[in-house]
Amino acid sequence: MSSSQILGTSCGQPISMFLYVCLYVCPVMRAAATSDSTSTESAGLTQSTRKQEIIKMTEQLIEAINNGDFEAYTRICDPGLTSFEPEALGNLVEGMDFHKFYFENLLSKNSKPVHTTILNPHVHLIGEDAACIAYIRLTQYIDGQGRPRSCQSEETRVWHRRDAKWLNVHFHCSGAPAAPLQ
Repeated sequence: MSSSQILGTSCGQPISMFLYVCLYVCPVMRAAATSDSTSTESAGLTQSTRKQEIIKMTEQLIEAINNGDFEAYTRICDPGLTSFEPEALGNLVEGMDFHKFYFENLLSKNSKPVHTTILNPHVHLIGEDAACIAYIRLTQYIDGQGRPRSCQSEETRVWHRRDAKWLNVHFHCSGAPAAPLQ
């Protein structure tokens, strides 16, 4: 393969082998060659810290849902949030209007306690500014007859950091609806 052969495109422009090696391979190799055990240890600490950040953001998002706080929810979610969830009946939902309906008509009117536990969270870091978390969401609530109930859902959320702020850009929920119908 000559250095002028096309490997792919970047921003619609062709990438030659030479350009690919200069832009992508050399920086990675240089970083690997200059790293030592101290930087490896600090990278591990940084990864652990970032994973904890994602868990914390997920907990804050679920707290906003449980409290019926749409304003807090919109601060944590990207305006173009996409989702697959039981309430959408298998359809991909985009934007905040679908979620706003539930906040205005169900979640904000709920005066009964709701408690959610995130079980077995597993975070995948995808570069510096993206992450994915998968977990079991166990929700305890009081039904319309005053009886305590529990429901479970399996959730995955994709987070993207922009301007030093993590935003939920996509989620997938399987199982029981996230908002228990009272």
